[in-house]
Amino acid sequence: MNNTINVSIDCVPAALREFFAEHSTIALAFSGGTDSAFLLYAARSAGADVRPYLVKSQFQPEFEYEDAVRLSGELGAELRVVNADILQYDEVTANPGNRCYFCKKRIMGAIRAAAVADGYETMIDGTNASDECGDRPGMKVLEEQHILSPLRICGLTKSDVRRLSKEAGLFTWDKPAYACLATRILAGEKITAEKLKAIEESEAVLFAMGFSDFRVRLRDGGALLQFTEEQQRRAQEMLGEITTELLKHFETIKIDLKAREKSK
Repeated sequence: MNNTINVSIDCVPAALREFFAEHSTIALAFSGGTDSAFLLYAARSAGADVRPYLVKSQFQPEFEYEDAVRLSGELGAELRVVNADILQYDEVTANPGNRCYFCKKRIMGAIRAAAVADGYETMIDGTNASDECGDRPGMKVLEEQHILSPLRICGLTKSDVRRLSKEAGLFTWDKPAYACLATRILAGEKITAEKLKAIEESEAVLFAMGFSDFRVRLRDGGALLQFTEEQQRRAQEMLGEITTELLKHFETIKIDLKAREKSK
């Protein structure tokens, strides 16, 4: 049974309240991550008619879906799950440098179609004021499909969102950013369901071992494991155990000696 979070407008900045007063009927591209979770909370607090839409595809691990279901349930929002076979599109599986553009175009298009069918014309997403918009291919999709980003519009940074989420009692307040599974595969290398499954299952093993904020990257048929500096030593100490488990999916297992930066 889901716990219920009592929403409070006190945790919602004035600028965001004004946004939802102007845009009171909205569809939210929802991932269950920190940003979209707080947006759902804020919209509910402001009394907006908001419906979260989650695209379930091969690029998202199961725990992301579970977090989205949990959070929407705690906030009393009806989650609409849109299933998408993203691997049917050659421009995505070919994995070009701008793959994110093609992928996001398909995903946001699927949400848009479902939302319009449900009577929602305005669509928002969780891009915040800390996100660099310069050369990110996915940002182009937001412009093309006229998707609004309230957090960015209102000048709310990632640290702002985390602080406000903690005040609101959202379990996602300190959730590490989690890029889609396709980012673990080098550009130019074909993306397949088998590769994605191997990566997802391997990362699930590391989560179960108590690690967080890491990546399992596919390199030449093997796995390159990237940990933050705080976890590097423990990972080295557990390398034997890690290798035993991950060799079920990869030919070789290596730990990147260069620590990855902590997710913001």
